[in-house]
Amino acid sequence: MSDYSVYANPLITRYASKEMAEMFSDNRRIGLWRKLWIALAESEMELGLNITLEQVEELKKYAEDINFDVAEKFEREVRHDVMAHVRAYGEQAKAARPIIHLGATSCFVDCNSELIIAYEALAIIKKKLVNVMDKLKAFALKYKDMPALGFTHLQPAQLTTVGKRATLWLQDLKMDYDNLVNLEKCFKLRGVKGTTGTQASFMELFDGDEEKIKQLEKKVVSKLGFNNVYGVTGQTYPRKFDYNMLCVLSQIAQSAYKFSNDIRILQNMKEIEEPFEKSQIGSSAMAYKRNPMRSERIGSLARYVISLPMNTAITAATQWFERTLDDSANRRIVIAQAFLALDGILNIYMNVSENLVVYDKVIARHIAAELPFMATENIIMECVKAGGDRQDLHERIRELSMEAGKNVKVNGLENNLIELIKADKMFSAVHGKIGEILDANKFIGRAPSQTAEFIANEIDPILNENRNNLGLKGDVKV
Repeated sequence: MSDYSVYANPLITRYASKEMAEMFSDNRRIGLWRKLWIALAESEMELGLNITLEQVEELKKYAEDINFDVAEKFEREVRHDVMAHVRAYGEQAKAARPIIHLGATSCFVDCNSELIIAYEALAIIKKKLVNVMDKLKAFALKYKDMPALGFTHLQPAQLTTVGKRATLWLQDLKMDYDNLVNLEKCFKLRGVKGTTGTQASFMELFDGDEEKIKQLEKKVVSKLGFNNVYGVTGQTYPRKFDYNMLCVLSQIAQSAYKFSNDIRILQNMKEIEEPFEKSQIGSSAMAYKRNPMRSERIGSLARYVISLPMNTAITAATQWFERTLDDSANRRIVIAQAFLALDGILNIYMNVSENLVVYDKVIARHIAAELPFMATENIIMECVKAGGDRQDLHERIRELSMEAGKNVKVNGLENNLIELIKADKMFSAVHGKIGEILDANKFIGRAPSQTAEFIANEIDPILNENRNNLGLKGDVKV
C-alpha cells in the first residue's frame, strides 16, 4: 500500500518504467555487490589463496537471499553501508564469513556495481531511443510528400514537407545514438584496484606476485561479463565518466525537448496534434481545451535532465587526490534520477510519435495564405520571359503585396494578392498559369527525396542493427 504521509518520488510513481525503477533498486545494487564478492572469492581461490570451494558455494547459496533488515541494523551501528552488508552476508554464509571482501575496498563493490547498473540502464535507453526513431521513420515516410509551411525565426518561410520536418527530429536522435554507442565502446569497469588504486592489499595477499594480481582482475571482471577496466584509478573510477554519461543523457533530452516544442507549436496552429484520449480533460475550467500535456511533460522532464551534467562536472572537478566522499550522497540522487527522468521522457516520446494526428486541410489552408507571397518571384520570371521589364514588375508586385498584407493584417481578411495580380494587366502573361504556378509541390524542392535518402542511408542501418529491440509501445502512466 502507498504511504501518503511521506514524499513519494514522482519519477517512480508517475514517469519512469518499472524496468528502469528496478534497475536502480537496492535489490539490484546489493545483488551485484554479492555477485562481486563471489567473483572475487572464487577468483582468489582459483589463484591459490586459502579459500575453499565450500565457502564459495555458500556465498552463491545466499547470493539472492539478501537480508536487508539485518544489514540495516548493522548500518545504524557502524555507519558504513558496505561493512553492514559484509556482516549481514556473513550472518548467512557463516563458513565464508572470514573471506568475504578479502583484500577489497568499499569501492570494489560500489564502483563496479554502479558501472554495471549504468551499462544496463544505457541499454534500456538505447532500446527506447531506437523505438522512437522507428516510429518517427514511419511518420516521415508517410508524410514525406505532404507540403507544409517551413518556418525560420518562427515566421513563414519556404515550404518543406511534414515528413521532411520529421527527419530533423530523427537527425537529432541519430546524433544522440552515435554518442551513446561511442560511450558503450569506451565502457570500462573499475576492476580490482584496492584502497587507493595501487593494489597494495593484493600484493600482500599474493606475496608480491604481480602476474597473479593482473590475472585476478581479469578473472573477476570476466565473471561479471566484462573485459575492459581502467588502467589506473584512485579509490574510485574516474568521476569524469559520470559527466560524459550524463552529457549523452542530456543530449537525448535536448532532442526530445526540441521535438516537444515543435509539436506544441504545431498543435497551437492546429496542424498536428499529439494523441488526446476520449475521456481526457484538457483544463479543469475550460472544457473545450486540448492541452498538449504529453509534449509539455517531455519538456518539463527534459529541462531537469539537461541541467544535471553540470552537477557531475562539479563532482569530477572536486575529487581530492585519490578520492573524497562528498560525491557519494550526491551521486545516489543525480545518476539514478537522470536515467529515471530520461526513461520517462522516452516512454512519452514513443507514445506521441506513434500517435500523431495530422490535419492536412489546415496545413493546406496555411500554405494557401502564404504561398502567394512566396510565388511572386516565379510570377515575375514568367512575365519577364513573356517580354516584361523585371524592375517594373518587381515594383508593381511589391505594391500589390503591401496592399494584400494590409488586407490580412489591418482588415482581418484573406490574402487577396492573387486576385490583385489577376486584375492587373501588367501580369496578363501569367493570368492563365496562376494555378500551375501556385502548385505547392513545386515549392518543396528535394524534401521528399531527402527524406527517403536520409532514412535509407542513415536511419535504416541503425534500425536493422537493433531490429530485435523494436516493437515497443509508449506508455503514459497518468
